[in-house]
Amino acid sequence: MRSAERPLSPHLQVYRWQLTSVLSILHRAAGIALSAGAIVLVWWLVAAASGPDAYDAVADFLGSWLGLLLLFGWTASLFYHLCNGIRHLVWDTGYALDLKHVYAGGWVVLAAAGVLTLIAWVVGIESWVS
Repeated sequence: MRSAERPLSPHLQVYRWQLTSVLSILHRAAGIALSAGAIVLVWWLVAAASGPDAYDAVADFLGSWLGLLLLFGWTASLFYHLCNGIRHLVWDTGYALDLKHVYAGGWVVLAAAGVLTLIAWVVGIESWVS
């Protein structure tokens, strides 16, 4: 067999994504998003301490469609990272380590993160409107 006929990465042709690997990658990405969100939080706090003009500029950005999208993503990252962290704490006690419970826990994490994100935004919008 010539080397030109061999695939460069045969594992990429046979690998199938699994829920556990996707959730692991998302957990790391959520941690990075939370770090970026913390920078935005510091920007907002510094603007609030700097006076009304600086605060209005930040509030205008965060109230724009891009700012709201970033805030929604930050909220989703926060709740996902929290729920998945709780799942890891359960694993640290030695429970739910069999494949059936690992997958069930993964779907619970995704559902709980989605529900908590929606609740936070509904409550936030209701308090902002009234």
